[in-house]
Amino acid sequence: MHALIGPNGAGKTTALNLLTGLLTPDSGKLSLNGRDITKTSVHHRARSGLARAFQVTSLFNSFSVLENLMLAVQAQQGTGYRFWSNAARDRKLVESATLFVERMGLLERAKVLAGNLSHGERRQLEMGMALATKPVMLLLDEPMAGLGPGGTLKLSELIDGLRGEVTILMVEHDTHAVFALADRISVLVQGEVVATNTPELIKENRLVQEAYLGGVN
Repeated sequence: MHALIGPNGAGKTTALNLLTGLLTPDSGKLSLNGRDITKTSVHHRARSGLARAFQVTSLFNSFSVLENLMLAVQAQQGTGYRFWSNAARDRKLVESATLFVERMGLLERAKVLAGNLSHGERRQLEMGMALATKPVMLLLDEPMAGLGPGGTLKLSELIDGLRGEVTILMVEHDTHAVFALADRISVLVQGEVVATNTPELIKENRLVQEAYLGGVN
């Protein structure tokens, strides 16, 4: 699990946009599992196993939690969006989606419309939808934004549970969550990576302290 941190305007979101294909690099090369994806489309990268969560909501507010996850499972299977009269009768599809509902801690909210969920629950559902696409790399764009202590703890536990299952790159301003979750941290300042190391050594890096961390301990 790798975290990318830095002050506002450092280029963190730009970095994620380059990875997902929303922006094209002027130079250099991007690869995923050894395959060059520099010039591939957003859709192609998603199909290749690159998923992004939390920057812009991907939820369908008029659909239930379960229905949202059914759509994500269908997208991963490449079967297209079927009419609900048919999809709802697909036992395997429903069972697959229900596994993600349960894993995200939303089983009791499975029939609730996404538009009626709390902010924290929406975060949980968004992460479930990203995972339902079975990514090889998951990009988390400020997952803790807008969450209170309880929501941050819940989402941190869910993210920590993904350890060893999928490669994660997380952009996050909550430094306490970052240092609790990340195996390695890169610090970006004005578009330049000024340090990459373990959380312990990043804390001790004087340049990082001056540029960003301040009094984090």
